[in-house]
Amino acid sequence: MVKIRNAGGWPAVVAVAGGTFSVVTTEMLPVGLLSPVGTDLGVSDGTAGLTMTVPGLVAAAAAPLVTGAAGRLDRRWLLVALMGLLAAANFLAAAAPSIAVLVGLRVLVGVSIGGVWAVAAGLGARLVPARSAGAATSVVFSGIAVASVLGVPAGTLVGGWGGWRAAFAVMGAVASVVTVVLAVLLPPLPAGEAASFRALPRLLRGRRVRLGLLIVLLLVSGHFAGYTFVRPVLERLPGADSGTIGALMLAYGVAGVGGNFLAGTAVTHRPRVVLVTIAVVLGAVVPTVSWVSSVSSVSSVRNGTAVAAGLLVVWGLAYGGVSVSTQTWLTAAAPEAREAASALFVAVFNVAISVGALLGGRAVDAVSLSGALWLGGLLALAAVVPLGLAGRGRANGRAAERRRDPSPARP
Repeated sequence: MVKIRNAGGWPAVVAVAGGTFSVVTTEMLPVGLLSPVGTDLGVSDGTAGLTMTVPGLVAAAAAPLVTGAAGRLDRRWLLVALMGLLAAANFLAAAAPSIAVLVGLRVLVGVSIGGVWAVAAGLGARLVPARSAGAATSVVFSGIAVASVLGVPAGTLVGGWGGWRAAFAVMGAVASVVTVVLAVLLPPLPAGEAASFRALPRLLRGRRVRLGLLIVLLLVSGHFAGYTFVRPVLERLPGADSGTIGALMLAYGVAGVGGNFLAGTAVTHRPRVVLVTIAVVLGAVVPTVSWVSSVSSVSSVRNGTAVAAGLLVVWGLAYGGVSVSTQTWLTAAAPEAREAASALFVAVFNVAISVGALLGGRAVDAVSLSGALWLGGLLALAAVVPLGLAGRGRANGRAAERRRDPSPARP
């Protein structure tokens, strides 16, 4: 085997972030392409939404299972293999002749998503000196955050220029490049102890961990119940063509990147306030996007599109903070078991994507496109309930502690 000198360090951290960006962008690529996929393959928007549901469910199971199945395999080569699988699945999806074949290929995407997330979550501390471990971990997860808010707009733009198959082919090329970069830049990464996954049942007994996972489930499923079908909703705007919708989605994405860093700055000090704000904003803005698209026919095209753009910016700002805020919550809730908490986060996050897309699809088929966005808003707003319970539990805990030790607090 050829040894690469100077492997590891910050270039390797950025390469891993490229991997997390690639898997999450691939996972959410159908969001901006549902209408073209459904039209080309002769299925409804609700059925096309299965391309979102399936990989999320598979990823949720794969997160804890892939690393266990890999045994003592060097994590460098495990990551390379998973990224190669992602590239192959994307290239094959670009040539899929039917929705059944496309959904089957999305199963492979789900395996790659779950495995990459699970492995990458703990690599930051292994690639840089201990003093920079926190920053490296943030960079690794930034790939997920940026993909969450920019992957769909980019895919929508490429799909508008060359069709939905071109978008999958481009992601296949991106994943191929990342595969090679990982193979070159990652140092040997012997498998560490796998005991962290045996800690999952014990971790779930923690009240704040359970509430945190419920918050993830409600916010993410609410977002994807509406966002999976945002393109068909935006197509109701008078005069909205592929270029217009791509620009609207790009505005959402840019705002989301800003929301990610804004929430990341504030959540360390006021995590519950940040998450309550996110839940309330999503609960209000998601259904409002649908309402504006419905009534825009009585207004000028410019006004309807401008209002929709403003709402998508607010939506992006709010959802852009979900990943970093909920991850910070769970890390604080289980500081002694961060790897196990990351595995739970990955599993629940991906279940939430699938549940949201599935519930949204059923709402589309049973009610209307607007029904999916109204449902999404209600689910996101429901996250206020566990956030309130968490605040009450913390206050009760402090009161009990004061009763046990009534001495004045020390500075």
